[in-house]
Amino acid sequence: MAKWLHSGRRRDVCALLYEAGSLREQQLKNRLTSHYDERIDPQSFHAMVTALAESGHVESRTEGIADVYRLTDAGEDALLAHYDWLSDRIEGGSERIEGGKEDGA
Repeated sequence: MAKWLHSGRRRDVCALLYEAGSLREQQLKNRLTSHYDERIDPQSFHAMVTALAESGHVESRTEGIADVYRLTDAGEDALLAHYDWLSDRIEGGSERIEGGKEDGA
C-alpha cells in the first residue's frame, strides 16, 4: 500500500476531493472537521495537505486569497485502488459472517 495511505485523514481528504472535484482550503477543512466531529489543528491540516501535494496526490492553485485543492490523476488512481482493496475485504467479510464462519473456525 502506498505510504500516503497510512494516514486515514489523508485518505479522507482524498475522498472528499474526489467527491467535490475541488475545494477551497477552508471548505476542505470544514468538511473534514464535520466528518470527525472534532476540531482539527490548522497547522496539522496544512501539513497534511502539503504532504499530499508533495507526494503528487493533490495539487493546489490560488484563487484570490484562497488555496484551492483538487485530486491529481495519481491521487485518484491511488484512492480508487484503495477503494477496490477495501471493498474486497468488506465483501469477503460479509460472506464470511453470512456463512456462519468466524475467525479461527
